[in-house]
Amino acid sequence: MGKLIYTIIKASEEPRQLTRVLSGMHGISNAEFLEVSCEGITAVVCDIQKTGMVAGHASAMDYAGVIEKLSKDFTLLPVRFGSIMESDDDIRKMLSGNHLEIKKNLLKVEGKVEFGLKVFCDTEKLKSARNIEPGMKTKSATEAGALHNNSVYLDYVNKKLTEYRLEESVLSYVNSVIEEITDCFAGFEASGKFNKMVSPANIIDALFLIKKEMTAELISVVQDLQTRYSDLNFILTGPWPPYNFVDITIS
Repeated sequence: MGKLIYTIIKASEEPRQLTRVLSGMHGISNAEFLEVSCEGITAVVCDIQKTGMVAGHASAMDYAGVIEKLSKDFTLLPVRFGSIMESDDDIRKMLSGNHLEIKKNLLKVEGKVEFGLKVFCDTEKLKSARNIEPGMKTKSATEAGALHNNSVYLDYVNKKLTEYRLEESVLSYVNSVIEEITDCFAGFEASGKFNKMVSPANIIDALFLIKKEMTAELISVVQDLQTRYSDLNFILTGPWPPYNFVDITIS
């Protein structure tokens, strides 16, 4: 028997609030929740048979559902699915040994929620719109052709140069969109993470941590961006618990 850790929660001003919320919930395999506390922070756990735990999609979704429900009422740090320790004492030692980092991360995410923003496009249409001219019909290209005496080589060089210029133009465009998104979110005091050109269709994959009360304004900003960039498709998801903004290595 082990202890499956769901999340680490900042102590509530009302000490029994967490107990009341947990009393109406159950974990994986219908297990009851337990609280393991240390110096103002609490780990929400349940007993689990390690050999009988099935790390499937359904279990992962149930696990995430518990964290999402608790995040509506508490400042918390989600813990990776499948994190198991042997005993309550082991968990208390972990909380005590990492206390400063845990408190620092709880302070960072307090009162905030995570949103995901994906930006999609038809890359070929986007390239066409960039109006890049086929290049290198220049003296250097002529000289290269003369040296190699091979028109196939010229065609290859021109094709590669055009592809390079198109890619550079698209990347410049993506950077300008990211800059605009960043400017729009400046007033949110948001933390942001961007991945660009994730795939030919998914040109931006971003995550943001913002104050809960700014949710409606965030939705409005994304709608405005969609209007301005009609050739792109903006997909906003959330609010979520701060899965991607917890920066701590448990020791």
